[in-house]
Amino acid sequence: MERQIFKYNQPFELESGETLPELHLAYTTFGKMNKDKSNVVWIFHALTANSNPVEWWPGLVGEGTFFNPERFFIVCVNMPGSCYGSTGPLEVNPTTGKRYYHHFPLFTTRDMVRAYKPLKEYLGIDKIHIGIGGSMGGQQLLEWAIAEPELFEHIVPIATNAQHSPWGIAFNSSQRWCIHNDATWKNEAPDAGIGGMKIARSIALLSYRHYETYAASQQGYTSDTELLPVDKQVSKAETYQYYQGEKLAKRFNAFSYHFLSLGMDKHNVGRGRTSVQMALSHIKAKTLVIGISSDILFPPAEQETIAAYVPNAQLVIIDSYYGHDGFLLEYESITQHLESFIGSGKPPIPKGGKEMKPPSPKEELSAV
Repeated sequence: MERQIFKYNQPFELESGETLPELHLAYTTFGKMNKDKSNVVWIFHALTANSNPVEWWPGLVGEGTFFNPERFFIVCVNMPGSCYGSTGPLEVNPTTGKRYYHHFPLFTTRDMVRAYKPLKEYLGIDKIHIGIGGSMGGQQLLEWAIAEPELFEHIVPIATNAQHSPWGIAFNSSQRWCIHNDATWKNEAPDAGIGGMKIARSIALLSYRHYETYAASQQGYTSDTELLPVDKQVSKAETYQYYQGEKLAKRFNAFSYHFLSLGMDKHNVGRGRTSVQMALSHIKAKTLVIGISSDILFPPAEQETIAAYVPNAQLVIIDSYYGHDGFLLEYESITQHLESFIGSGKPPIPKGGKEMKPPSPKEELSAV
């Protein structure tokens, strides 16, 4: 594993018309590229993850997994706007000599993909054998497969969509509202809006999970309060929401959360390309679309749309209690489908072919 910083010392124009004087990207590579450059895998991370998929996708990436560095040359880039090494709101603006903070420009998923192209060339990558990503990572994957139809041999978009839905935008805008109503948000400080972000994250969890997830893992009350009078009891579900907000606040900031969620809202592969359907029809890569049955944020209907318009795409829906987070946690089932799709070329496992299992402690790996 090797994490590096790629510097692009040229002006970078965004869809908005704004121009950055320079750009840098944090990226991690695993394994080595073979002589004919035919073993490249590009992994796209979701909203608050980083460039090391071994940390947030350990069941799929690393020794002994499907994406084994002994077999593949794996690349993962921290998306611009994040706080894990790439150009982001807490970085210093070279023009002003001050941190961007609220003045950071909007990166759409299309901007992000365009930012990755110079890195791809720097790494000497001519062809990507497999592109894979879930959620916002899947959005970027679709955008790139449309922009450069000859680049990918196989793509696996998971729990994602071709255009962000009004439902998804509503969730994101409500979360940003929480941040904006934090009295500290107006401050030019790294921790500005962090209290609002904690609440935003608790809202996000409701969209990442599912009724059954909470029913199976958050029933009842905390052990130290269940014997108290009813008005003094504290439910596990309540403490879990607080826990998730505090957990994210230890590793993320409200500025990145704000701008990345806004970038997700602007995702639309059909923008400037006649229509979403027309854009998807330009994809030439062999495509396996994976959905999660209980996903309420990116429901299976959105993956069905992708599969309907990408030529010869295959579609599988994985049954899961985990909701949207199933794309991170159902790695055993995803591996089976990847082996079928990439390894042998056989049709994927039929829909409903995996028994649903109750949530387990692995759900804490969530990095959406």
